[in-house]
Amino acid sequence: MTLTRRRFLTIAAALAATPVHALTEWRGMALGARARILIDHPQAARITAEAAAEIDRLEGIFSLYRADSALSRLNATGTLDAPPFELLECLALCDAVHGATGGLFDPTVQPLWALYAESYSAGRAPVAAQITAALSRTGWSDVRFDADAVRLRPGMALTLNGVAQGFIADKIAALLRAQGLSHVMIDTGELQALGPMPDGAGWPVHLTSGGTLALREGGLASSSALGTTFDTAGKVGHILHPQTGLPATAHWRLVTMTAPSAGLADALSTSACLMTTEDAIRKAVARLEGANLAHLA
Repeated sequence: MTLTRRRFLTIAAALAATPVHALTEWRGMALGARARILIDHPQAARITAEAAAEIDRLEGIFSLYRADSALSRLNATGTLDAPPFELLECLALCDAVHGATGGLFDPTVQPLWALYAESYSAGRAPVAAQITAALSRTGWSDVRFDADAVRLRPGMALTLNGVAQGFIADKIAALLRAQGLSHVMIDTGELQALGPMPDGAGWPVHLTSGGTLALREGGLASSSALGTTFDTAGKVGHILHPQTGLPATAHWRLVTMTAPSAGLADALSTSACLMTTEDAIRKAVARLEGANLAHLA
């Protein structure tokens, strides 16, 4: 079964919007999604090659499709000794968002996700007993991590699909920022801007639900309950409720967040799809410094 994540954000207009500055565009892949970097620099080829190498290194930590990745090895054995710092950093971010959202952001839903993917690949929906059994193998409180090891309760597994694309954008931004770069847009499916466009304007971000946002600095991410679906009819979404085991209802067509980091925006937009009122979303956002609900449709 192949699931394709829809893209909710486009910045194509940015290339045509700066006639004085010749933006270089790098295209590649990050965690199975199309990725781009827009940069105005005489050494753009060298810089984007370094960024591509960093993306590959980070996929070696976070990808569920690489059997030798740190995350895959953790899920296979339940323990990962001497975990990479980036994994610990991402898990700490997950912990913060888990708390701010009342537990709705929960990377331990991977057993549920695997159940739905396997069931719909066979042309059927999972039954209640299967969902209950998968739920028994979840629970963020049973994830332990420190510099020595990451440990899961037996039978558990993690997915970082609700945060890793944004987190990787942040790591690329850190790499480029350390070289003194600005006026860069990083697009891994979620966005991270290192300053405005070369002409000083915000990067124009077009939303699939309509409208445009101008991003000058920081991260931006969008999610939808039906952004990726398990079924061919497009009605069973990929964002699963960690308490009921059921897919999120399509209460919102699109949730867009901004935050200092794209990883935070990514995790918040994902978990907000499980919230049924704007007030609940805003309360969760208010608990995390710098986060903002930018668009709700």
